[in-house]
Amino acid sequence: MATLVLASGNRKKLEEMNAILAPLDMTIVPQSDFDVPEADETGLTFVENAILKARNAARHTGLPAIADDSGLEVDALNGAPGIYSARFSGVGASDAKNNALLVEMLGDLPDVPRTARYQALLVLMRHAEDPTPLVCHGSWEGEIVLEPRGEHGFGYDPHFQISGDGRTAAEMPPEEKNRVSHRARALQQLIAQLREHPLP
Repeated sequence: MATLVLASGNRKKLEEMNAILAPLDMTIVPQSDFDVPEADETGLTFVENAILKARNAARHTGLPAIADDSGLEVDALNGAPGIYSARFSGVGASDAKNNALLVEMLGDLPDVPRTARYQALLVLMRHAEDPTPLVCHGSWEGEIVLEPRGEHGFGYDPHFQISGDGRTAAEMPPEEKNRVSHRARALQQLIAQLREHPLP
């Protein structure tokens, strides 16, 4: 069974990825198991940051590494919070603080559409010097609701109402979300690529 290092310590993200990648008979372990220091996310795009994180994890562990850089783009905020989604509210950012800031900013713009989308960029590097990392992208369309709904998920899920569904991502059971979310779509691309080109 192949082992991949996830360039994140986010346990919910780890559970989600392990569930989706289960058909490949792979184990994904967090980089925190190896005391890998956090990479400096100095990129200006999701894909740049994902490459930086995957390369950092591969370099410190000597194992293939997978990194996910994902976030929320809100059209009325010119794509914010974007690559800064996890640290939107600044020092000491948390899901609650990030959501509160998002609601505050959109509440000040009552007459604009609140269309938004989640973006996920996945990068798999076979080793730290991999010149052709696997890059996969998934997006999930929706709109922001100012009142949170639902108990599942994480991040902005309670405020992200899925297009054509009526539920927020936090109202969707995890097993259903794992089939349709932005990360699920990117991981399905990754599964297809790994079936064609398995890890050595």
